[in-house]
Amino acid sequence: QVQLVESGGGLVQAGGSLRLSCRASGRTFRSYAMGWFRQAPGKEREFVAAMRWSGGSTYYYYADSVKGRFTISSDNVKNTVYLQMNSLKPDDTAMYYCAADPVFSRAADWDFWGQGTQVTVSS
Repeated sequence: QVQLVESGGGLVQAGGSLRLSCRASGRTFRSYAMGWFRQAPGKEREFVAAMRWSGGSTYYYYADSVKGRFTISSDNVKNTVYLQMNSLKPDDTAMYYCAADPVFSRAADWDFWGQGTQVTVSS
């Protein structure tokens, strides 16, 4: 079982930056793929970024829409995953969710979810 708590959302102007945090408790979070999804009003939840650990290596995955602007990272001592978001656009406005699952997938069918943190980008 994994508990996830997000923080760091807020209101920012287009072109600005935000950093989201997701603190995980329970089983060691490196046992899971850790990811970020987002959901805008009236839209389906979509994959944003993820990372997983295997065989001593770390693997990173990004949606095309955020590649080059967003960076996922982790602090293994703090059991925390971050999403650094730069060059934000109004289209990035959404509720952002942290998620964990034993297996990485771009589908929003992960086992564990946080409560979400709102990101609003004004034009």
